Amino acid sequence: MQQDQMGRHPLLLEISNQIVRLYKDQFGRGPTKARTDWAGPDALVCTLRDTLTPAERKLAALGEFQRLRESRVFFQYANEDEFVEIVESVTKRKVAAFVSGVDAERDVAAEIFYFEPEPDSA
Repeated sequence: MQQDQMGRHPLLLEISNQIVRLYKDQFGRGPTKARTDWAGPDALVCTLRDTLTPAERKLAALGEFQRLRESRVFFQYANEDEFVEIVESVTKRKVAAFVSGVDAERDVAAEIFYFEPEPDSA
């Protein structure tokens, strides 16, 4: 696998870039930092930082972290098909499960993708 100068694989960079684009399309702004990493042979974790919209930041300033989490996760799962489509098209692997979450106090989100095991990785 060829890597860039930072040691990152282009496939992982492509997933990060496309998920940032999806965030921008769906939430009106994208995260300022994104990184995708393998978490074993059958899972990917995309970590996103600074994702909150101005309205969500106001909720956070009011201490409404639970309300913010509920609304953000609702919208993330409403777009589950788009998240999964990105990862499947880039990796050419079938996503078996998708998990989405956000730490509303620290403005960190995670999109986790679990794949069907590859036939030769029994």
